[in-house]
Amino acid sequence: MSSANPSPRQIVVVGNGMVGARFAQETALLDPTGERVRTTVIGAEHHPTYNRVLLPGVLSGDYTTDQIRLPAPDTPHTTVRTGMRATALDTAHRTLTLDDGTLLAYDELVLATGARAVFPPLPGAASPDGTPGEGVSALRDIADCHRLLTLVRPGAPAVVLGGGVLGLEAARGLQRRGARVSVVESSPWIMRRQIDEPAAHILSRLYGDLGVQVHSWRVASRWIPGTGLELDDGRILPADALVVTAGVRADTELAAGAGIDVEHGIKVDDTLATSRPRVHAIGDCAQHPGGGAGLVQPGWEQAAVLARRLTGTEPGARYSGARPVTRLKAQGIELTAFGRVHAQDGQDGVRTLTVSDPAGGRYAKLATRRDMLVGAVLLGFPQAAAALAQLHDTGTPLPADRLALLQDTPPHTGPNIPEPLVCRCNAVTRHDLEQAWLDGARTREAAASATRATTGCGGCVREVDALLSDWGDRASAN
Repeated sequence: MSSANPSPRQIVVVGNGMVGARFAQETALLDPTGERVRTTVIGAEHHPTYNRVLLPGVLSGDYTTDQIRLPAPDTPHTTVRTGMRATALDTAHRTLTLDDGTLLAYDELVLATGARAVFPPLPGAASPDGTPGEGVSALRDIADCHRLLTLVRPGAPAVVLGGGVLGLEAARGLQRRGARVSVVESSPWIMRRQIDEPAAHILSRLYGDLGVQVHSWRVASRWIPGTGLELDDGRILPADALVVTAGVRADTELAAGAGIDVEHGIKVDDTLATSRPRVHAIGDCAQHPGGGAGLVQPGWEQAAVLARRLTGTEPGARYSGARPVTRLKAQGIELTAFGRVHAQDGQDGVRTLTVSDPAGGRYAKLATRRDMLVGAVLLGFPQAAAALAQLHDTGTPLPADRLALLQDTPPHTGPNIPEPLVCRCNAVTRHDLEQAWLDGARTREAAASATRATTGCGGCVREVDALLSDWGDRASAN
């Protein structure tokens, strides 16, 4: 006598951001009939999931909020509940309490709570409970974006506090809206962690040419609403709005309240398990020994690994850590950096090749060790960046002519060079996109639906658009 099929296990995901939503999507793809698992996603925001990385593009007017939405699982076995917060977690009884009083039971819980913007201890910037002061906003979600668009008007001054990737992208977005923008960075140069000083000097000049004034090695003293930002040297930068992009902090409150081990983030191992059974963490809230927080690609890799584990399609799947690539997505500026960008020639067997063209706004530094690429800074070399990032990822030996790798049309394929990724976030190659085009994907939206290209950091949007246009022109000519 055969036994009935067991009921599907219940997975609850806390967080409907880019990583939590990707986990639900991966799970739906691996178990389309819902025979193994049923997934419930809890999101604090009232909006459907969207690409947070592209918010500076909404500021600039390149995108609307509708255009940055991300695909949701199209299956009756996945439930998404927006506008709700998880308030308590009981790992002994495996229940999650929501702010409307709902009690959800789970077989497996996935924490994808992300990170929150950090406001520095700057007088006038925020109240003790973290509420932004008058004229102050972060740029972490759609609400922040809408707030900034009401604060900053064309022709009016604004200051961005923080010269990292987000700060520079926000500054470029506001400048394209017509604002007069200044950037204040307390480090000796902008993007201090991601690029070296010579590259930063050229990048600062490029921003200056656009009308964005960069003030490096300067500390903010206080924010004066209606006046501007006072610096440590006594100067006051006029501003109607202050955009704070000075860092984020992992959202670990729910986990810590449940007794889960927390440090800078929720501690996880290679299986993405926390210190409590059946509770997992992925994305910006997770702290893995191999890193990955703060970048979308590692978060998506974690989501894919955990989906394979919890659906049983690959119980032995592991996340081994991140090989982060930084891309600055500012209109008219192409910057990519990864690996040991601060390595000096001769240090630990590292050799460096540097090409500097300040007048042309271009700079490249390649760091190699034993014929392997271990780091690079590429400003103004968009075509070479994709191939070099792939060489770094795969550990492929470099060709003898290193300088040829920086040419506008480098040797992208061959015995030593793998096919470069157009969309690194989703591991999409030119061949993948071309096949999607041949199958009928003629627009960026259709290509994104078929391959997921352009749905990550947004750094490949222009290249995807150019490829689709080129293939379309060739088809018309024939």
